[in-house]
Amino acid sequence: MSLIETIDLCQRYGERDILKDINIKVEQGEVLALIGPTGAGKTTLLRLIDLIDMPTSGKIFFDGVDTTASAAVRLEIRRRMAFVLQKPIVFNMSVYDNITYGLRWRGMAKGNIREKASSILQLVDLAAYKNRNARALSGGEVQRVAIARAMAVEPELLLLDEPTANLDPISASRIEELITGIIRQYSTTIIMATHDMAQGQRLADRIAVLGNGEVLQMGSSRDIFAYPRNKEVAEFVGVENIINGVISSSQDKVVTIDIGGTIIEAISDYATGEEVSACVRPEDITLVMSKVPSSARNSFNGIVTRTVSTGPVTRVELDCGFRLVSLVTRRSAEELDLKKGRRVCATFKATGVHVIKREGH
Repeated sequence: MSLIETIDLCQRYGERDILKDINIKVEQGEVLALIGPTGAGKTTLLRLIDLIDMPTSGKIFFDGVDTTASAAVRLEIRRRMAFVLQKPIVFNMSVYDNITYGLRWRGMAKGNIREKASSILQLVDLAAYKNRNARALSGGEVQRVAIARAMAVEPELLLLDEPTANLDPISASRIEELITGIIRQYSTTIIMATHDMAQGQRLADRIAVLGNGEVLQMGSSRDIFAYPRNKEVAEFVGVENIINGVISSSQDKVVTIDIGGTIIEAISDYATGEEVSACVRPEDITLVMSKVPSSARNSFNGIVTRTVSTGPVTRVELDCGFRLVSLVTRRSAEELDLKKGRRVCATFKATGVHVIKREGH
């Protein structure tokens, strides 16, 4: 039985539909990441699951129990969950008192509280800060206090709303390590909203992509990033090469896609005549000086129109008669002397092309 299940969940504010027919299941011990652009409905969904707000329509089941049954049932279920906000609130008291607040409220014995607090302070690496006022801490430390306070009550479900959104890279990395530790030590079921796609890949068992209040696609990281269901998902997960064309031939699932006289080969079930988009991730495109014998079915001569280096990788834009974007290592970019006007050959395999039906067709 799923720990969380939503059925046809909808939320409307005024005339605006924030969530539309959300159907998801989250198993015990699973980590689900909600990704999507700002305004997609991620925070609204978390608030509904935490029973802070009532849905306009639809159902939420927690461990098989209908959460709309009664106020008493909702209160009891809420005690089994914890929610860490994007900008967490800490009380004007010590780190220790913040972390133990929920335990005292629940009437736990003082000796047990001390033991629990000691364990949690070690988990979040804040033992040396236990007597400091929580409001005097940095943003990353405040986030760790909030997560510690949530984990102190040992929730069955932990909800995280953009846990690293306002943090510097080092603080964000520490929060990720903390979440990983929680997953490993407690096997807590987690639903987390994040705008950081790579973070979702690193931490989650499954990913749900939200857009315009709907679940556009849900599945494993590989499902989402390698096989996006439509153009909206493809664009959000970083497929910069979405090339429109028409399938001109098909044999044993190997298709040719005509893109204005140029041919791309791919693997697809779509039939001849279908109007489609060929999706190629930038990291799947190899750049070489000239065409060489290769297992890659697709090879196009092009001219570099722009390069941007970010850390260990370089983003290269090409004009091959159509626009292509490739990601190569900085070392490869230097060896190929990639700069504006440079002529290169872009190659990629037929298996590296994901074919989707053209939007509006």
